[in-house]
Amino acid sequence: MFLNSLSGRFLILTAAVVMLAEVLIFVPSVSRYREDYLASRLERAQIASLALLADDMIAPELEAELLENAEVYNVVLRRDEARELMLSSPVPMAVADSFDLRDASMWSLMRDALERLATAEPEVIRVIGDPVRAGGLVIEVTMNTEKLRMAMIDYGLRILLISAVISAFTGVLLYLAVQVLMVRPIRKVVDNMKSYAAAPDDTRQIIAPSSGVLELREAEEALHDLQEHLSTALKQRERLAALGGAVARISHDLRNILTTAQLFADRVEMSGDPGVQRTVPKLMDSISRAVNLCESTLAFGRAEEPAPRLSRFPLAGVVSDVVESEQLAAGDHDISYAEDVPTGLLVRADEEQLYRVLRNLVRNARQAIQSTGVGGAISVSGQETAEDWVIRVEDNGPGLPQKVKDILFQPFATSGRKDGSGLGLAIAAELVKNHGGRLELERTGPEGTVFAICLPRGLETLADPATAREAAQ
Repeated sequence: MFLNSLSGRFLILTAAVVMLAEVLIFVPSVSRYREDYLASRLERAQIASLALLADDMIAPELEAELLENAEVYNVVLRRDEARELMLSSPVPMAVADSFDLRDASMWSLMRDALERLATAEPEVIRVIGDPVRAGGLVIEVTMNTEKLRMAMIDYGLRILLISAVISAFTGVLLYLAVQVLMVRPIRKVVDNMKSYAAAPDDTRQIIAPSSGVLELREAEEALHDLQEHLSTALKQRERLAALGGAVARISHDLRNILTTAQLFADRVEMSGDPGVQRTVPKLMDSISRAVNLCESTLAFGRAEEPAPRLSRFPLAGVVSDVVESEQLAAGDHDISYAEDVPTGLLVRADEEQLYRVLRNLVRNARQAIQSTGVGGAISVSGQETAEDWVIRVEDNGPGLPQKVKDILFQPFATSGRKDGSGLGLAIAAELVKNHGGRLELERTGPEGTVFAICLPRGLETLADPATAREAAQ
């Protein structure tokens, strides 16, 4: 469990990095130790040779003791261009190699040290160097490598032991630092997330960014914004659910009132007045749509829309109904309407739901133009492509503010009008989505706004077996 924690892995990583650093300096350290070891043997040999210079004749026992103390077999000292064998003893084997310490490079010293560690068999080597304190030109010794290798191994083990202690000590210090600087703040964020998940409607659970670490502070700020957004969305959903429940309770009585109005309209339809005869069909259509809308409010109260009832119908008729209704609602305002829908263009959709979508878009365009206090124009066009039916609603109003564009199709997102509920575009987008299509804001700005409804023609093939067979042939 400890190894799976951030602190445990950081401790292991720290120890491994420190050990790797020590290994990288191990070879230069051992090579330097070997060089110092050989230099010390040259110095001892030189001191031993000074005794002979002081007294040309010394006892063989003293000579052997001097060589043993220097750990060499022979000592050769070059003075005044003359090479002299100062001290000597029997050499047990032939000289295997020679090493000149006077001009040895770092790489050659490291190579020779590694080779010595890798060679387990004792050898006799010749070592050449400069005498100390100008005691001659060159000094040479022959020596056995067994003690040299053992001393190098002992030194290497001590280096590794010290490295391990340093790694453990450094790792513990960093472990404690990570606990204080990183793990505790992260645990605080995690605990806050758990507390918020347990009670997301309690705004007191929203985190307050307080970390001094830049990255953690950014994470806390992002979490704070996310929690605020979620809390707002939950409140809006609660308001939407409450609104749906209220509308559902009203729908029954409103439907009865509209049914009564429909009965009176049926009687008025029998009037012989030509003006009444022209008005009554529009009135009947409006009342029928209102009744259908009331019957579907229960589904809206569940935050759902009923599945679309697909049928094929001319788009131009629905657009004309929407435009005529909005012309009546506009009253005396100087707003012109244009319809650019081919007469023979048939779409497959839910006629009532498509009417609601277009009515919402055209009404929003009209209200946007009216808010400017000057006249304007609204255009509804339709076209058919290989993949979609595309319906565009365009106006030359003031455009949408940036803050509205970011939350355009969310419930209760209004453009700032006092009489706006912020549900029109959310409902329209949901209705189009239920058709498998999409409602898009193509552009907006001071020159006006354009919304596009894209209904996939794939629905036509899926819903019409005869069409499917024709397409397959």
